Amino acid sequence: MAAHRRPATVRAAVLLVLAWMGILGATVALLAAVVVPRLAGATPYAVLTSSMEPTLPPGTLVVARPVATDDIGVGDVITYQLASGRVLTATHRVTAIEQRLDGDRSLVTQGDANPVADPEPVRPVQVRGELWYAVPYLGYAHRWLTGAQRATLTLVIVGGLSVYALAMFAGAWRDRARSRPVSR
Repeated sequence: MAAHRRPATVRAAVLLVLAWMGILGATVALLAAVVVPRLAGATPYAVLTSSMEPTLPPGTLVVARPVATDDIGVGDVITYQLASGRVLTATHRVTAIEQRLDGDRSLVTQGDANPVADPEPVRPVQVRGELWYAVPYLGYAHRWLTGAQRATLTLVIVGGLSVYALAMFAGAWRDRARSRPVSR
């Protein structure tokens, strides 16, 4: 049975715990912001304003999953383009559903912290998705990094975690080899 090694000092133990917390935190952030949305076909967005406080304060990362407009109901939180075909988006709650004269539905939206509804109803073509989940504070990092920088950071974190895992396995193998009795 292999002997369990103890850290030499309290400082070493604290550093080890902090290192593992950092690794776990980076892994969870990477999963929440990049891996899970990509696998599910969802898109991450950063909340930039206080219009959805206290539910979604600025700096929150929201992940919106594509959804059919007919499946959206009053009370759902959606992310939509402010103008069709434009990059700028907003994430607000649906407060009413209107039937347009052309037969299409339009969604009346309003931020939780806003006293009145948004001035223009949202057309189905503008809807990017329905809120799937949100992660506080992770939106700041999402906002600061461009798509290419996020991809590079993802590769660096995955590479770093892989190198760390290999080093841990190599150290365990070395320790096991040292602890074996020499037979003649």
